[in-house]
Amino acid sequence: MTSAIEQPETPAGGRPAATPRLITAPRLIATDLDGTLLRDDKTVSRRTVAALAAAEEAGIEVFFVTGRPARWMDVVSDHVHGHGLAICANGAVVADLHDGGRFTEVRPLESAAARAIVRSVRAAAPGASFAVERTSGFHYEPRYPPFQPDHDSVIAPAEELLDGDHDTTGPIIKLLAFHDTLGPDEFLSVARTAGGTHGCFTRSSPTALLEISGRGVSKASTLAQCCARRGIAPEEVVAFGDMPNDLEMLGWAGTSYAMANAHPEVLAATTHRTAANNDDGVAVVIEQILHALP
Repeated sequence: MTSAIEQPETPAGGRPAATPRLITAPRLIATDLDGTLLRDDKTVSRRTVAALAAAEEAGIEVFFVTGRPARWMDVVSDHVHGHGLAICANGAVVADLHDGGRFTEVRPLESAAARAIVRSVRAAAPGASFAVERTSGFHYEPRYPPFQPDHDSVIAPAEELLDGDHDTTGPIIKLLAFHDTLGPDEFLSVARTAGGTHGCFTRSSPTALLEISGRGVSKASTLAQCCARRGIAPEEVVAFGDMPNDLEMLGWAGTSYAMANAHPEVLAATTHRTAANNDDGVAVVIEQILHALP
């Protein structure tokens, strides 16, 4: 079944309207969280909550696809319906939010690759500091800024955290690298060039904080697997995002939207635009999609 949705004329002021020209009636909505679904105060607006519930009621699955670890998903755990699953840590894990964030799938970064990345990035960008996100917890170097400290964290050089000299067990979900003098995009470019053969480098923070997953692991690849199991084709997916870690997902989905507040690379890579996260841009599009359904 298809639903023809005409692209309205660009309104005064020049910002493209947030409606696709023609899409297959979607079966799944994939949305990033920070800077996309969440407002800047990290809340979900009443309008967005209602739109998500209406989509599920109409038979459209909603997947939260985020760089956040599963332990930070409480902000939306009450708003996941049906399947209860969320793709976290840029595709490294799938978590069941109906079951306390239990991992149903893990796509780890191997220890040897993580060690090679640390060596390569240290050499290319002196002053970089690292953190290690494992299924069992979060650990970091003394110079790494703990943006959300965890009292169970082990603080030690990355080489020791990765070699198992401390009580840091469980598969590595992702490696994080921070630099306090390089710009975010500059650091990403330098680190990718130095260590890109060992993992997948991206970023979602306004600071020079990189997120590094195993080779081939991304929001897009894990979302594709989840959709394949459900018999959902890319053209039946509508995706929303705002930062470089969303680029692969936005390119994979049949219909993709950049938020008005999106990174320039995301704006350049997507055909459609919607309002900013603080203006309920995801809800705006969902409402229009539902209105156009037969």
